[in-house]
Amino acid sequence: MINLLLAIVVSASIDSTTLNIGDQTDLHLRVTKDATEQVEWPVFGETLQDGIEIVDRTIVDTIALPDGRVQLDQYLTLTSFKDSLFSVNPIAFVSGSDTFETDPLGLNIVQPFDLSADTTNAITDIKAIERAPIWWWGIFRWVLLAIGIGIVLTGIGYLVYWLLGKRKPKEEEPVNPELLRPADEVALEKLDAIKSAKIWKDGKVKEYHTDITDVVREYIGRRFDVQSTEKTSDETLRELKPILTGDRVQVTGDGKVLYEKLRKMLQLADLVKFAKWTTTPDENENALSTAYEFVNETKIVESQNGTEPVKSEEDKV
Repeated sequence: MINLLLAIVVSASIDSTTLNIGDQTDLHLRVTKDATEQVEWPVFGETLQDGIEIVDRTIVDTIALPDGRVQLDQYLTLTSFKDSLFSVNPIAFVSGSDTFETDPLGLNIVQPFDLSADTTNAITDIKAIERAPIWWWGIFRWVLLAIGIGIVLTGIGYLVYWLLGKRKPKEEEPVNPELLRPADEVALEKLDAIKSAKIWKDGKVKEYHTDITDVVREYIGRRFDVQSTEKTSDETLRELKPILTGDRVQVTGDGKVLYEKLRKMLQLADLVKFAKWTTTPDENENALSTAYEFVNETKIVESQNGTEPVKSEEDKV
């Protein structure tokens, strides 16, 4: 559906419209809009509608288009265990007082087995199983060949070592001083510098959000061994979600809440960097606050019993 005033386009498509019971397919949701328009994305539970389950979903991905517009994409992985022809209901997106709906889709779920077939007769082999003879000479020949190649390579190795002499010890590469300090200490120090500079007040909003996300990504790489600086925001969040919301790493507060705050901060930074998004002063301050909160709630400190996460006052009570 297209709104000529707001220039918003919503669409939905299914990769496979005919599935066997229990098979999966992806429902692709897309919204194309002006960068300044705000669109409320629908919230999905465990089912899309009666009989159609959602087994997985991606984070809403933001792509800046050449004409200055923004494209939002999300994939929902669907399955069904009901033999039926479904009419997928239109999905609504809200922008201000306007509502935009996707076109209805069809999804046919079929039973792949012939339930009326006679299964009383036992299945038997067509011919008795025969054991292939072992070719001992062939095995022995390959073993001799491997031993011969090993002897030749060992001899060449010793010859090269004798001719070249002992290898000179490699010069140790200088270690980055930051790597010798705790990851949270380095991150908080850099965030303090960003807080003091407040370059967003001078119109450098893009540089401001880039500096914040660079600090957070470097901290994530050292703290969780997730190479965030080499990944997109969606890839980083996809790897961090089971870490923060599961039992692998303890955090001071609610891991799910912390994950959502990080997701919003990274998505806002992507909009600023790639879609020329205009932020408010509160959004700029909240981005830095989220970075502080993320580092403080996931950092590690030394205790009498070893290394453990920092606990808040609420956790100590």
